[in-house]
Amino acid sequence: QVQLVESGGGLVQAGGSLRLSCAASGRSFSRYAMGWFRQVSGKEREFAAAISWNGDNTNYADSVKGRFTISRDNAKNMVYLQMNSLKPEDTAVYYCAAETTAPWVPGTRKDRYDYWGQGTQVTVSS
Repeated sequence: QVQLVESGGGLVQAGGSLRLSCAASGRSFSRYAMGWFRQVSGKEREFAAAISWNGDNTNYADSVKGRFTISRDNAKNMVYLQMNSLKPEDTAVYYCAAETTAPWVPGTRKDRYDYWGQGTQVTVSS
């Protein structure tokens, strides 16, 4: 069982930055690929970024590529999402997720992920 807790969301002006954090419980964190997804009310949850178990491989949605950076610290059981040059369309609830079956692949499909956090709201004002 894995528990994930996101933090770091908030209100920011367009062009600003935020850093989201996700704290994971359990001793097997370093065996999981980790992802960040986001969801706007009434819409499907969509992929934002993912990182393999050792951090060697990352994957980004086209909409965030070049602006967001995912990273992890296995010693601290933490994964981060640095978000720069934020746009109003980045407004969403952001979810951290863990994928246990193929940790060397930073997957983009939400149905591959086994555990989810409760989400943190990010609001970007224009």
